[in-house]
Amino acid sequence: MTGSAPLVVVGNPENRRVTLFRAAATEAGIPVSVLPWRQLAAGPVRLPAGATVRIDSPGEDAEVDRLLRGADRPAEHGEIVGLGRWYAGLRAALRRLAVAADNAGATLLNAPDEILAMFDKRACHARLVSAGVPVPPALPRSPVDYLGLRAAMRAVGWSRVFVKPAHGSSASGVLAVQTAPGGRIRATTPVELAPDGRLFNSLRVRDYTDERDVAAIVDRLAPDGLHVERWFPKVGLADRTIDLRVLVIAGTPGHIVVRASRGPLTNLHLGNARGDLDAVRAAMGAPAYEAALHSCVSAAACFPGSQHAGVDLLIGTDWRRHAVAEVNAFGDLLPGVLDRFGRDSYAAALHALRTGRRPTTGRRPASAGSGPTGQRRQTSGPARETARHERDSNRGDAMTVGRTA
Repeated sequence: MTGSAPLVVVGNPENRRVTLFRAAATEAGIPVSVLPWRQLAAGPVRLPAGATVRIDSPGEDAEVDRLLRGADRPAEHGEIVGLGRWYAGLRAALRRLAVAADNAGATLLNAPDEILAMFDKRACHARLVSAGVPVPPALPRSPVDYLGLRAAMRAVGWSRVFVKPAHGSSASGVLAVQTAPGGRIRATTPVELAPDGRLFNSLRVRDYTDERDVAAIVDRLAPDGLHVERWFPKVGLADRTIDLRVLVIAGTPGHIVVRASRGPLTNLHLGNARGDLDAVRAAMGAPAYEAALHSCVSAAACFPGSQHAGVDLLIGTDWRRHAVAEVNAFGDLLPGVLDRFGRDSYAAALHALRTGRRPTTGRRPASAGSGPTGQRRQTSGPARETARHERDSNRGDAMTVGRTA
């Protein structure tokens, strides 16, 4: 950050994201003001002249959710409702912010159109494909209901898929669906299906094996848009399935978390654990690990107007193949994770800002595979898939190093 330009954070003032960022800014001697999401979601806003503006997540605030959805009353706690309306409200709010930034001559650290692209899994996937970033193959169109999903799966020969709401986050509404001959089905998901048909997020991951339940969930989610990817079999370590969250700040993949689960969903808030990054790096070997980080940098570079992006990285069962599952606009909440300079994610973002670093085009990171990067604070299409992936995707789960999900 240069000169005396004020730093503004768009966020929910009492949310831990904002409090952690403000704490890092205080430590760095940088004053920060907060523009509440409630204000932006409700109507036009003004920014200080020449401000530098960081946009943080609107999540975890029921009133902000209500305003973005244009609803008369807040949703019940955990209820999955109106995702399409929420996305439309987010788009309108970000457009208001862009107008305010233009009027004030302000600099936005996250481009609104890029936030919107990252919050549309279909658009994000297409952008990554266009850039040559390895991703799991996806259905070309959003199924309109459960019958359409099953028909599309049969058409491309997939028996295992991840079904994701197009505009969801934090595994909300995600189903890991496996089918087998004889009409057998299993959908692993944090979604709770209420007796009246409504859907709720839960911290308890469950399996649905009655096709009527799976159909009811998909049919409820489908009107707001679905993104369906072929199941990418993930490697296992120490009796758990793993993937990585790689935070790229100004082109540097400096904060990495291994997410370890006993099932296919690895989000840490679902009761999963952090894994051993050194063990992952050793198992992959330097060339494969560096190539995977390079893909993360390339994925982040698809959003050049965003200072940071949280990339979800899948590692194949052979420890060599990899794919990018998602890119997260607000994927920098990684408490206790330090880069090799001892900075947490917020301190690193502030350092990049103060030193004038901005996102770069995809490149191979010079430090990949070396140093204590990411240590915890304790000191495209279906026809081109390989036959091997076909075998991996359709076989059942197994555990240990080599367990897949």
